[in-house]
Amino acid sequence: MATDALLDRFLTGLEPLDPVAVWAHGSLGAGDYQEGRSDLDLIAVLPRPATARTAWRLGLLHARLREEPLAGLLHCTYLSPGTLADADRRHLTWAHQHLFKRPVTPVTRRELHGSGRVLHGEAPQYLLPPVPERELAAFVVRDQREFWRPNVRRTKLWRQDVWVDLGLLTFARATVTLREGRLITKREALAELPVLGAPGEVVADIAERRYGDSERPGATGEWIVRRAELTRSYLGPAIDTLVASYS
Repeated sequence: MATDALLDRFLTGLEPLDPVAVWAHGSLGAGDYQEGRSDLDLIAVLPRPATARTAWRLGLLHARLREEPLAGLLHCTYLSPGTLADADRRHLTWAHQHLFKRPVTPVTRRELHGSGRVLHGEAPQYLLPPVPERELAAFVVRDQREFWRPNVRRTKLWRQDVWVDLGLLTFARATVTLREGRLITKREALAELPVLGAPGEVVADIAERRYGDSERPGATGEWIVRRAELTRSYLGPAIDTLVASYS
């Protein structure tokens, strides 16, 4: 399996940095992983905060993995024991073929506690503080209000598969989290979307692309434009209602 081969190479390459723990979250942890389609979302806990030299070594490690078929889907954020508790802190991260900094969100932290997969070292429960319900809910509302809602207005974004997929699936996941206090997978979110009144044509399109025949032809320009408008017309008011209900 290409995924296992890539993870083995990654963990071997990380050994000289003496990681305290390496965890998988997202679809790989929750059992919704689709090889070649899903991202490989990882968290590595290093013994000390990353320095410029650490960043150079990590960049070299990821560069050496580029020949692996799934390397472009591997994302990893690097924490240290002394920075684990700070949910607002931005941590060194490799994603989309470069290094930058971003926080480990309350959603990711809750995923790690609930369905995190231990690839090396200690389990998340022994190192990562739990996420209070209020903190999780506040983040989910803020993410919908401050990130997704403004971007609904940016027409061209919604002509890309990734925006349609993540926009609708994240909305469904946010709704269930706020309503029931639990996290769901993207597959479960897909099943939730019709109940929430999402456009059926778009839901079927997402299902086919994410879980159907990988050899299907690409979407036509006419459908891409129509799909974008259907998604935006639904998502804007839906987010407004959700935010108003839980703010």
